[in-house]
Formats: sequence, C-alpha cells, structure tokens
Amino acid sequence: MLAGKGFRKVLNVSGGIKAWNAKTAIGPQDLGMDLFNGKEAPLDILKVAYSLEQGLRDFYITMEKQASHKKVKDLFAKLSDIEVKHQMSIYVAYNDISTKDVSKDEFEKMVEQKALEGGLTTKEYLELFGTNLNAEADVISLAMSIEAQALDLYQRVSLNVENLESRQIINKIANEEKAHLASLGKLMDSL
Repeated sequence: MLAGKGFRKVLNVSGGIKAWNAKTAIGPQDLGMDLFNGKEAPLDILKVAYSLEQGLRDFYITMEKQASHKKVKDLFAKLSDIEVKHQMSIYVAYNDISTKDVSKDEFEKMVEQKALEGGLTTKEYLELFGTNLNAEADVISLAMSIEAQALDLYQRVSLNVENLESRQIINKIANEEKAHLASLGKLMDSL
C-alpha cells in the first residue's frame, strides 16, 4: 500500500509495528489537533500552516544564535531559509484562492502563531530528542523529526477536516513536508 502511494523505501518489519525499534512520531494521537477544529475554510488552513512554519523558522533562528560551531550555525541558517520558502508558497497559495490580494505584511498580521510544526514546543523537541546542537547530523536528525511530526499532524488533520478544498490544501502541505524530508535526507547523506 505504501509503495503504491509513492514511498520508495518500504520495509516489511518482521513482527509488525510492535517490533519497530527506530524513531516514530511521538506523543498522543491528538497532539497538535487543537490547532485545527476540523471546520476551517481553506484560507484559515493556510493561515495556521503559515504560523507553524513561522514557529519552526523562529526556532531555527534561535538555535543558530545558540550554536557555537560555524558549520552548525550555517546549517540552522539554511534550515531557516527553507522555512521561508515554504512560508512563501503558503502565502502565494493564500492569494491564489483569496478574493482579494493581500500583501505579505497584511497576511502576517492575520496569522496567529500557535505552535511549532508538529504540535510541540521548542523546549519539548529539544528535551525529547536530546539533540547535540553542535553536531550537524544531530541537527539534521532533529529537523527530520520535526518534519515527520508535521507530516503526521497534517495527515491526521486531513482525516478530520470537513471542507473538501481545505482537505486538499492540507494534503498538498503534507506532500510538501514529504519533500522537505527527502531534501533533509539528501543533506544528511552529503555529510
């Protein structure tokens, strides 16, 4: 089923999911669900998604300031830039379906920052993953964990959203999270 959905590296784990020993999405099944009530219009979905990207961007900027190694600082800056690009695609999508063009400044004033991608706070991510903020591989692993959490959240939200157009937007954002994960995987391979 996963291979049919485009996943390339699918493994059949002997013993099923209970035998899986690697990292998985963490937290209760309703983690982050409070960010969405299921009745959002498409424009509201985009505002929440933008705020989650902003939360992650702010996190990377904060971590860049705290890191002591230049390569790690540069990596956090690169990760922050990726979030800016994703925010821009969300902003463009907003204007594509809105009845009036909204400037980026106007849009950002409408967006209420609620949480980091995936539904956890910065502190919770750092405590859960015990990341060494001076090791490039650990930083990329943390970023991958956050993107995986975000993908998981968007997939769960998609099941609860009533508006078909809103669901399509969430699924598009989820696919972008998959692309982020693939990019981070390539970045990890380059180390």
